[in-house]
Amino acid sequence: MTTTPETRTNTETTAGDEHPHGLWEEPGAARRLQLLRAAKSVAIVGMSDKPARASYFVATYLTSDSSYQLYYVNPRITEVLGEPGYASLQDLPEAPDIVVAFRKPADLPALAEEAAAVGAQTLWVQLGIHSAEAMQRATDLGINAVQDRCIKIEHGRFHGNLHLGGFDTGVISAKRQQLDG
Repeated sequence: MTTTPETRTNTETTAGDEHPHGLWEEPGAARRLQLLRAAKSVAIVGMSDKPARASYFVATYLTSDSSYQLYYVNPRITEVLGEPGYASLQDLPEAPDIVVAFRKPADLPALAEEAAAVGAQTLWVQLGIHSAEAMQRATDLGINAVQDRCIKIEHGRFHGNLHLGGFDTGVISAKRQQLDG
């Protein structure tokens, strides 16, 4: 028997009902490039003012090698890299095109909701962080979702700034690196 919306019981649903924008799929390289090129602003959620942290490293790269307007979101910082820190995405002066997440997986579904609520176009979850729930939630809310990808590495890869180990050292040398120890 075929069910129609009129004949379905309350317990029966279709994938379209549950996921109005379809099931989340990892965007390919061409789509990631398109997302990066279309963006004008990036909010880094979980930004740290400690130079040894990945979020700080990514922010310094994007500051020097991209034209993005950057916003730093962390309720514990008031200023970083000479720019103000914001307590939440709602406090930003504009809706960011991309929300980059340096947060634990359990925080990501709520961040997807917050990103959609402020009008962000993309939730970008950094390298090594996975949340299928957050990716699907973002998709259901109509925003793009990328996970387990470093925005710095992807930007560098697409813009010719990616070198050995994913770092643009700015040093041209034929000498081998000297390691301590």
